[in-house]
Amino acid sequence: MITKEELNISKQCKILKISRSSLYYKPKEAANVDETALINEIYSIYDEAYFYGHIKVHRELLRRGFKVGLKKVRQLREKLEIKAVCPSFSRYRARKCDNKFPYLLNGIVVTRPNQVWQSDITYVPTSEGYAYKTAIIDVYSRKILSYKVTATLQQGSCIDTLSDALRNFPQPEIFNTDQGSQFASENFFKPLLDRQIKVSMDGKGRALDNIFIERYWRSYKYENVYLFKYQNIFDAKAKTANYVDFYNKKRLHASLDYKTPDEVYFEELHRSKNYDKYVKLTG
Repeated sequence: MITKEELNISKQCKILKISRSSLYYKPKEAANVDETALINEIYSIYDEAYFYGHIKVHRELLRRGFKVGLKKVRQLREKLEIKAVCPSFSRYRARKCDNKFPYLLNGIVVTRPNQVWQSDITYVPTSEGYAYKTAIIDVYSRKILSYKVTATLQQGSCIDTLSDALRNFPQPEIFNTDQGSQFASENFFKPLLDRQIKVSMDGKGRALDNIFIERYWRSYKYENVYLFKYQNIFDAKAKTANYVDFYNKKRLHASLDYKTPDEVYFEELHRSKNYDKYVKLTG
């Protein structure tokens, strides 16, 4: 008869045809993570470091106290369609229905209001889901000329935002956006071309081409959205209206010699190329 001392662990595993390592395996308990908070934090990290991949985002989440696995982070980023922004050497082949315009801001020095406008769309987290904000910024003064907060991502909000800006201010010389479908539609860019406004689009995957509106999104979210934690679309609209009013009229900008966007815009509005035309139209 074989004694226990003679039949050690290795021999027992060999007889039972199991790996020795599996004998000591203890399954990890699934971490109980608030998925909504996790998604918000992933978006927050993307705002700070849009060039981070899954691994760095996972490491940053661990540093911030989230007990979550790399696989979960990868699944969420794929679900949210978040990808690291980095230079690519592959050529983008546009579909026949795509309308693309060249990027016109390389080497341009912006020296007056309404020389260049930029527009973009960003998500706005609320307790009831995501809303969306479309905005147009004057690059020279950083003034927000027009914006819309909507419950869904629709082209109509972009067209309405553009119409408001063109109606209330002298038209720009160049209008820059990304290559999103909302901006690539003829319904959006035709009013610009009809007014002889040059249309410019960012390079594919080049978020920094639209840097001034991107900087505004960062200020808007860190100074308002993340602080007040919007409850719903109505709360988002009300608090966003207060912030835009503060941003334009009271927020000091180091890049503007500590003036506000409104101060810079209206002090030098007369230098706009289309100012005289605007005065005639508005009386």
